[in-house]
Amino acid sequence: MQAIVDCNSFYCSCERLFQPQLLHQPVVVLSNNDGCIVSRSDEAKTLGISMAIPYFQAKDMIEKNKVHTFSSNYHLYGDLSWRVMETMRSMLPPGCVEVYSVDEAFLDLTHVPVATLQDYCTQLKNKIETWTGISVSIGVAPNKVLSKVANRLAKKYKVQKNCIVILDSTKKIQAALQHTPVEDIWGVGFQYSEKLKTYGIHTAYALSIKDLNWGKRFLGGVVGMRLIRELKGFKSHGMQAPRTEKKMIATTRMFGREVTEWQEIEEALATYATRATEKLRRQHSAARGVSVFLLKKAAIDLQATHYNRGRQVSGYAQLDNPSQLTPDIIKAALAIGRSLFEDGAVYKKAGIILTDFVPDIALQTNLFVAPADGRRKKLMNVIDNMNAAYRGDILKFGTTGTQKNWKMRSEKRSKRYTTRWDELCTVR
Repeated sequence: MQAIVDCNSFYCSCERLFQPQLLHQPVVVLSNNDGCIVSRSDEAKTLGISMAIPYFQAKDMIEKNKVHTFSSNYHLYGDLSWRVMETMRSMLPPGCVEVYSVDEAFLDLTHVPVATLQDYCTQLKNKIETWTGISVSIGVAPNKVLSKVANRLAKKYKVQKNCIVILDSTKKIQAALQHTPVEDIWGVGFQYSEKLKTYGIHTAYALSIKDLNWGKRFLGGVVGMRLIRELKGFKSHGMQAPRTEKKMIATTRMFGREVTEWQEIEEALATYATRATEKLRRQHSAARGVSVFLLKKAAIDLQATHYNRGRQVSGYAQLDNPSQLTPDIIKAALAIGRSLFEDGAVYKKAGIILTDFVPDIALQTNLFVAPADGRRKKLMNVIDNMNAAYRGDILKFGTTGTQKNWKMRSEKRSKRYTTRWDELCTVR
């Protein structure tokens, strides 16, 4: 059997953990730049606040009902996510936990007898909630697709099911599939769900009784066959080994306000390049490819029938020698950014992407370009260690600026209780 453990309203749960007065109160968390609602407590859902809608559209309802609103606090969420995953790893054999997202993980429960699954999941749920303070829902089934179906029902019927649903028989699986709309199947997006409805398929059960060849023909080939196969109860997706090294590192942010000056674009790109190279050094890699993009604000069109997010311009450069040194990446990023920048244009977002990685212990250099000085690498290590120890970018490059008025808005962000000494929760 396989299971998925999903944290309930994860971002809201993190906020409530250090502010217990918010329990049973409506809470919402906003996306980057306080743009859209990305997490809602059950109480906020009951009020009719929709997921992913712009904050300004729900502001009147939020203020009228005294809904507690927070900006995204990724330092806090990331740390609590790690604690939840480590708790599960401590309870299961090695290789039985696959982290799927910041608030979800698949579990391999083949070592647990089917007759004891309910007790085992109850113990697992209680230990996670006791050790971390984050409530979770657990869905168990013969494969990943069905475990997602079970988890959806566990979250939907929290009180009746105690947030645990186990599909351990054909009868239970069929009943669950009959109560699952086709758009709620894991791996079926909006376009595919609309396509399936044109064929009269409105539930997961209706799709499960289709032939595998039908799935191959109408649902993207092998992917569609695997989906239908799993809905029938067979296993097509095994546990994935954790990826220790990334093949691409991107740092992108929306600006806190409209930006028109090159100096602010320069500061932003230098800051993002610094962040990206820190991650690059952390996995002991060097990059040869550097990409930069700038997102322009779209001109206002009163006749438009849909939202225009703007026009993106991008550029790419290949370094003569692979590098993990911040000055090298900043220099390349600024050169690209300068070539893309247009005077008079209004920008909403910028980003940098590093690609074409090689291990930093075996750099193949260019015959006609001098290799990097070893002392510069030691300097980068000193900067990384100092910033990790003291936080707040105590050492930084002047190009990144000091004021950073272009930074994202996070006016409602709570304290970073678990990662900042000066923001520890005050008990007394």
